[in-house]
Amino acid sequence: MKNLVLNLALAFTTLFSFAQEEGITITVTIDNVTSNEGKVLMSLHTSETFMKGKGIKDAESTIEDGKVTVTFTNVLPGEYAILALHDENNNQRMDFQENGMPKESFGTSNNVMAMGPPQYDDAKLTVGGEDLDINIRF
Repeated sequence: MKNLVLNLALAFTTLFSFAQEEGITITVTIDNVTSNEGKVLMSLHTSETFMKGKGIKDAESTIEDGKVTVTFTNVLPGEYAILALHDENNNQRMDFQENGMPKESFGTSNNVMAMGPPQYDDAKLTVGGEDLDINIRF
């Protein structure tokens, strides 16, 4: 009897841990990429990782007819922001002009384009219990 109870407890613990790790899917589309050269890099960020390096989930996509679609899976509920970059020369980073302006197109969730670097509060979105479809504009 003791073994049966322990086995049931282990089975329920395993089932609940799998259920807690499943999250929603965020599908991001960009349909105004200026050329098919290079790739589009995207990162899903929390406030702690935004503009500080790699995101909590990173992805890249080839460009076809000026359009890309990237999917982030198993995203847990919370607040996030998405950064996207058209890496035209495939060097895995944003390139800048001598005056500090970006040479390559970029965008964020919520499509807020302000002077200066993107801000987390402008780009953040809330992930709840349903899948999200987002369009980012460059």
